Amino acid sequence: MSPLARVLVVDDDPGVRYTLREILESEGLQVDEAADGAAALARLEALPADLVVTDLRMPGMDGMELLRRIAGRPAAPRVVLVTAHGSERQAVEAMKAGAYDYFKKPFETDELLAVVRRALEAVRLSHDNERLQGELVLSRSMVFASEAMRRLAVLVARVAPRDVTVLVTGESGTGKERVAEAIVRASRRADRPFVRFNCAALTPELAEAELFGHAKGAFTGAVRSRPGLFGEADGGTILLDEVGELAPSAQAKLLRVLQEGEVRPVGEERARHVDVRVLAATHRDLLELVRTGRFREDLYYRLDVVQLRVPALRERPEDIPVLARHFLQRFAERFGLASLAVPDALMDRLAAHEWPGNVRELENAIEGLVALSPPEGLDLSLLPGGPAAAGDAGAAPSLKQRVEAFERGLVVEALRAAEGNRSEAARRLGMSRVTLHDKLRKYGLGGRAEAQPDEAAPERAGARGDAASAVPRQEGGEEPGGR
Repeated sequence: MSPLARVLVVDDDPGVRYTLREILESEGLQVDEAADGAAALARLEALPADLVVTDLRMPGMDGMELLRRIAGRPAAPRVVLVTAHGSERQAVEAMKAGAYDYFKKPFETDELLAVVRRALEAVRLSHDNERLQGELVLSRSMVFASEAMRRLAVLVARVAPRDVTVLVTGESGTGKERVAEAIVRASRRADRPFVRFNCAALTPELAEAELFGHAKGAFTGAVRSRPGLFGEADGGTILLDEVGELAPSAQAKLLRVLQEGEVRPVGEERARHVDVRVLAATHRDLLELVRTGRFREDLYYRLDVVQLRVPALRERPEDIPVLARHFLQRFAERFGLASLAVPDALMDRLAAHEWPGNVRELENAIEGLVALSPPEGLDLSLLPGGPAAAGDAGAAPSLKQRVEAFERGLVVEALRAAEGNRSEAARRLGMSRVTLHDKLRKYGLGGRAEAQPDEAAPERAGARGDAASAVPRQEGGEEPGGR
């Protein structure tokens, strides 16, 4: 049996508790004790257990009542009942009420251990299933390998189908919006509207009208009435990104939506009912904003029904290599590179950086590295902290650099499609052959892009296949990363 499994033994007889403890600890289990049902519930609040072994008949709260109380708890442990001889009928009733199994007093050690082993194996299988389900849900939106993200994935899978408000917190660039997407995708509202709104993007007046709608003529420029984003999301989900930036007047209206399920558009006297699940995200400390009077306390507690914190990248360094490989593959494909020679020192350089901008900074750094490196290989001096990046660590490539990298990719793709025929490639690109030659010289391609065009495709396909097997990818063509 797993040495990490924890068992709570509940019996009013100290001698029975001692015997059970000795037997279970000899099997490598961690054992706690409680003398009655009330003490057992208090113990479970302080220290959750995988399995509860409880006597059926106890003064005060008996085993049946304890079973009912435990069964109503989230992530409830398995319960095994100890019954006296002749109490088989009660044991069957207990099984119908949710008990995993039972054994009779006086008990044989082998019988006891057989029941406990079966119960703990069921616990293990349940945990493994929940973990795998969570990883499946979150891996469609994010790339990760760390234990911290696996724990988050389990919580996402638990809360997604339960129609509650969720507050997603974490530093900028950690992937809060991706977590929200994963929740929506695994929810009962997955096929309903999913609306996003950045609370810091508009002035307070415009934000209120955008969220809750407005009547025609409610303000200058309101030439027609609009239902607002809550109206558009009716029956579905709305994500309020950077909710800590919401203006006080809009906070009051949002509180009414959460409490009553009603919105009142600007300029209208009557409220409208909406059925919307609210997800909120913020990098701010909302409790600190509450203390300083910049965020409503009652709204905070309405939003904070379930809080999911996305760990910073420095807290999960195991994710850096898999994220880096994912971004290298993505940008190599985007910029038309058949394959990339990845220096051994690359991962060491990435691991040594603190990444204050988290996954978004890593993504930008890899994009700039791929876009600006010469054809013969990656130039690590372009990484944060290198000579080319001094004072500008992790900055995204400029618009000019992005355009040039994209143009380079188009030239390479056209030459491949034309099987190296420059005149045909120029025709496909809508440019003269002279202009194409200029582009080849500009991007350092020379004859390289067209030489042996049929050999590049297998390399590219192989690189794509290897990366796809090692790194989960998002469905629907969306790109996992930090947002």
